[in-house]
Amino acid sequence: MHKGHTWERVITAIPYLWLFLFFLLPFAIILKISLADPVIAQPPFTPMFDEQGNLSVSFDSFIFLLTDKLYAITYFKSVMLAASATMLCLLLGFPMAYGIARSEPTTRSILLLLIVLPFWISFLLRVYAWMGLLNNYGVINNMLMWIGAIDQPIQFMYTDFAMLIGMTYSYLPFMVLPLYATLERMDLDLVDAAQDLGATRTGAFWDITWPLARPGVIAGCLLVFIPAMGEYVIPYLLGGGESLLIGRVLFDEFFVARDWPLASSVAIVLLLILVVPIMLLQRYQARDAENA
Repeated sequence: MHKGHTWERVITAIPYLWLFLFFLLPFAIILKISLADPVIAQPPFTPMFDEQGNLSVSFDSFIFLLTDKLYAITYFKSVMLAASATMLCLLLGFPMAYGIARSEPTTRSILLLLIVLPFWISFLLRVYAWMGLLNNYGVINNMLMWIGAIDQPIQFMYTDFAMLIGMTYSYLPFMVLPLYATLERMDLDLVDAAQDLGATRTGAFWDITWPLARPGVIAGCLLVFIPAMGEYVIPYLLGGGESLLIGRVLFDEFFVARDWPLASSVAIVLLLILVVPIMLLQRYQARDAENA
C-alpha cells in the first residue's frame, strides 16, 4: 500500500516537474532579462545584482513597450490575424470533422490519414509550396489568366491574405482532430430524439450537436490560436519584410537589434495575452460545470 502511494506521488509529480523545467524556469529567465538594461557585452544585458550585491532592476523596457504605438499595432494585428485564421479553421474544420465522425470505419481511417498526411512533409516545404501557388506567375495567377478571368496577375504574395491562407492551411489539422475526437463520441440517438420531438435539423444542431461539441471547439481554437499568434515562418515567407507580426518583432529584437531586455518584455506581454484568456476560460468552464 505504501509503495502504491509512492508511485502515485511520483507519477503525479512528473507533469509538475515538466511544467517547472519547460515553462516556469524559462519564464523566470525571460522575466529576469526583461528587468535588465541592454549593454554591448556578452550577454547583452546587465546582471540582476551589481558588483556591490545590490539588486539592479529596470522597467525601462516595459515602459518603452507600453508607450510606443508600433508595438500596440503589432500586437493588435497579430491577434486579429490569429483570430481570423482560427475562425476560418473552425468554419472549415467543423464540417470536415463531422463528416469524418459520421463516415464508415474503413473510410474514416483513410480520411484521418489524409488529415495528418501533411505532417509527414516539412513545414518549411509546405509554406514554400504556397509561395509557388500565390506568387505573381504562380499556379493560381496563371490559371486565372489562362481562363481569361484576369488580364494581369493579382498580388497575393506579401499580403495579409497570403499569411491568412498559410496559417489556415498549416493549422487546420489542429482544429479537425480534437473536433473529430469529440464528435465521434457523440450519441446520435440524441439528435434523432430531438427531431422526433419536432426539432428541425438546424435546431437539433444548435441544441444538441453544438453544446456537445463545445469542448472540442475550445480545444481546437486554442491549438490554432496560440501557435498562430507567435508564428514567424509564415509571416516572413508569405508576408514579406514589411509584415509586422509579433513573432517577427521578437526575432528582430533578439537577433538584429540585440536588445534582449526589450525582446523579453515583448515575450512576457505576449505570454500574458495568451495565458490570461485561457485561465479565464478554464474558470468559466469550471463554474459552468458546477452550475450543471
